Amino acid sequence: MGVRITGTGSYIPSNVEKNENFYNHEFLNADGSSINSPNEVIVEKFKAITGIQERRYIKNEFTNSDIAFFAAEKAIEDAKIDKESLDYIIVAHNYGDIKHDTDQSDAVPSIASRVKHLLKIENPKCVGYDLLFGCPGWIEGIIQANAFIASGIAKRCLVIGSETLSRVVDKHDRDSMIYSDGAGAVIVEKSDEDGGILAHETATFALDEAHFIYFGETNHPDINDKRRYIKMYGRKIYEFALTNVPMALKSTIEKAGVSINDVKKILIHQANEKMDEAIVKRFYKLHNKEMPEGIMPMTINHLGNSSVATVPTLYDMILKGQLENQEINKGDIILFASVGAGMNINALVYKY
Repeated sequence: MGVRITGTGSYIPSNVEKNENFYNHEFLNADGSSINSPNEVIVEKFKAITGIQERRYIKNEFTNSDIAFFAAEKAIEDAKIDKESLDYIIVAHNYGDIKHDTDQSDAVPSIASRVKHLLKIENPKCVGYDLLFGCPGWIEGIIQANAFIASGIAKRCLVIGSETLSRVVDKHDRDSMIYSDGAGAVIVEKSDEDGGILAHETATFALDEAHFIYFGETNHPDINDKRRYIKMYGRKIYEFALTNVPMALKSTIEKAGVSINDVKKILIHQANEKMDEAIVKRFYKLHNKEMPEGIMPMTINHLGNSSVATVPTLYDMILKGQLENQEINKGDIILFASVGAGMNINALVYKY
């Protein structure tokens, strides 16, 4: 008996925003002062650090709940289930629905209720709720679904990670180039097969770290509006992640009774290519081993950082054969991991 992911789906927006599209932006420092480098140099340095060459933005007519629905439809179809049999719809996001060219976020009703409405599910006992947990939200949704199913409260859950960060970026901030849009969804259910979710771990560091990622004003000193934008202390986040995520991964495989030699893939939140590589290398170093080639699939170079959507879209793309030289086979041990606002971290061991 186990709790398994039985269907996956994702929505990758069709609008491609290339690095060259930022050449005409007016980037400023956090204090509003000018940056003494041409944009071509700023963008090239950004690419060298993050690995991002392009990212995806949703079309103007869509919102976050729309793309969450698109991914959910695909996951339900992939799992070959009756949508009316769902006990829970859990949607991880951070900023609600923000319509194009508007200032206000809309999270009433919840994104989960909107997705249930769009799916046309009649069953009132299918409960929908939203999960605000920073970038680790989708993995945390899987952990909650596992708890519901393992306790007998539920048999089948839909877990979605969906975000439209293009609607909350400050175009005068260099960090705006990191963020993107996307949605990933999975069906999680009780299974007669062994394997599935083997162990997990979650932690919130909020004493000194709570505001490493926050909502703040534009970097432009002459703009006086009420809008707030996603902001972060990149160096502090890098140091925090490098210290804590490898330890979470190590602790989780120990809980699962799994050897690091058995790990076939590490699907880590696509936050920053250099940071992710450093995290995984540190994890292997804790075991006096070198990081194996191909262990950490990456999509950030062409999809950017879509927060809660990065891990489920990555997983779906591998299973659907959409990522070159990457595959997951029956019996493979996979690690899921994420770090983000809160500051929250989590890790999960999964036997496919």
